[in-house]
Amino acid sequence: MSEVEKKPIDFMGIRKSAAVFSIILVVASFISIAVNGLNQGLDFTGGASVELQYDKPPELDEIRSTLSEAGYENFVVQNFGNETSVLVRLSEAFDDELAGRVTDALRASGDELDLVSSAFVGSQVGEELKEDSGLGLLLALAVVLIYVGMRFQFKFGIASVVPLAHDVIIILGIFSLFQWTFDLSVLAALLAVIGYSLNDTIVVADRIRENFRKMRVGDSEHIINESIHQTISRTLNTSGTTLAVLLALYFFGGEAINNFAIALIIGVVVGTYSSIYVSASLLIVLGVTREDMLVPPKEGLAGQEEEEEQPPEWLNRM
Repeated sequence: MSEVEKKPIDFMGIRKSAAVFSIILVVASFISIAVNGLNQGLDFTGGASVELQYDKPPELDEIRSTLSEAGYENFVVQNFGNETSVLVRLSEAFDDELAGRVTDALRASGDELDLVSSAFVGSQVGEELKEDSGLGLLLALAVVLIYVGMRFQFKFGIASVVPLAHDVIIILGIFSLFQWTFDLSVLAALLAVIGYSLNDTIVVADRIRENFRKMRVGDSEHIINESIHQTISRTLNTSGTTLAVLLALYFFGGEAINNFAIALIIGVVVGTYSSIYVSASLLIVLGVTREDMLVPPKEGLAGQEEEEEQPPEWLNRM
């Protein structure tokens, strides 16, 4: 089979359609964020927290149902420290009687519990978290750009950072569109998506670099397409097994981590797509060539091709 024979799937042949699709998703995400905003959780908006101690481990879903029936909205219920300690966080304005009303509502359902403490978390803390989280994402992207630029080539650095930003923006857009709660767990998922997508992108980039140095037939588009075919099975296997775990986490992990699992599921799907199309397509747009992948000659040996092709003298004496 000829080295330039076309593969069954011409990934780079539809890169323009994929680029239009990505642009539509990114623009739609920006519009949704601008119009709807993010449904920020209590981690960012502040609110009241009530710590309760039960006599026996309670069912958290039953606590949530009881609070909903009592008229409370936008709250978080989770274990705190151990199975009998429960932390309830509410968006209600804090007052001296709030903790008592929450305790009475839960006791009315037949549970035996004691009020341990109650506190108010101001919006100032939420503002600091938003600023720190934004800086954290930007720092992660900057570190990725530097790392990939040093390991491969600066064009590869750009082709790695843009897909990561692409993935994060689309996840935020989907959360904005459906008004799913954006809290610290989702922020942690975004950082995990950056790491996952980067790993996938580097695997493809490493094979592209190797093929640019090894293959002597074909243009940049053909070499990149060949590299994707050589790594696609690994990419799909990794994404498939990861998705299986995340789906189990979503369906059986409980309400407390649902948004975390959703963000990761979206991130794995979008990240797999971007590592194939966005990153590889950007390399073609940036004009990556075989010369970019060549190892620079050592100082003092430039222009001495004939001497470089000969084995060193000490090797001939072995």
